[in-house]
Amino acid sequence: MIWKKIVLWLLALVLTLGASVYQRKTGPTYPLSINTQIDGEPVAFELTRSATTDAKCEVSIPVHEKIDSICLVYKKFPGDFDADSLKMTRKDEVLVGKLPVQPAAGKLQYFVKLYYKGEMMFSNEHDAAVVRYKDTVPRWALIPHVFAMFLAMLLSTVALFMAISRIGNYRRVSWWALAALVIGGFVFGPIVQHYAFGQAWTGFPVGMDLTDNKTLIAGVFWIAAMALNLRKERRWAVIIAAIVLLGIFSIPHSARGSEFDHEAQTIKTGK
Repeated sequence: MIWKKIVLWLLALVLTLGASVYQRKTGPTYPLSINTQIDGEPVAFELTRSATTDAKCEVSIPVHEKIDSICLVYKKFPGDFDADSLKMTRKDEVLVGKLPVQPAAGKLQYFVKLYYKGEMMFSNEHDAAVVRYKDTVPRWALIPHVFAMFLAMLLSTVALFMAISRIGNYRRVSWWALAALVIGGFVFGPIVQHYAFGQAWTGFPVGMDLTDNKTLIAGVFWIAAMALNLRKERRWAVIIAAIVLLGIFSIPHSARGSEFDHEAQTIKTGK
């Protein structure tokens, strides 16, 4: 029986890690990967899509023998704004350009033009990156939030496998999962968002922030599942709640989040 529990926990850990990585890598704040070729030679770099308001956003591209200058073109986003540009300068083994600081939740759309001997060799103008700024979040708030949310996903998945296989005490693990979800999503989550964007909650009923709303949906399903399991075992309720949690937390992280409206000078959500 012990080895079956070990296998169950390992499978849950692998599934949770996979969902977490997928969520992060498909989110709008994960660096944009650029892979191209110049004169048959591969050129690869990443364009950042997340920055803080306490410093200019640094864009860096490795030095390449077929690139002797880079132009960084940017403009406020969204909206019909004029574009500005700057020439990236060499710093050690990279070419660096610094985008101007924007307000919390403010965004800039930008792309690069790579030149060699005066000729443009590549541009990602049609696949431009969008960087979003946020205020600095203290580690005492961010680390517990991230850890608790990961733990909630892990425990929820363990409870799912226990309920299906009838191995272990699924109700006890389910209570742990709900506790981790409440701490990570409804205690430290709003704290993190308040520090980052000045608003603690932007989901229903005050906004359409997808991260807040999916946390709310997960909370509702898990509270209902545990209420149904108070006096009688109802494995199906935990199975549904766990599947819902795994599904919604596989949705790209930070999608439809807070966004600064440069024209109205206000922060909107659901973008």
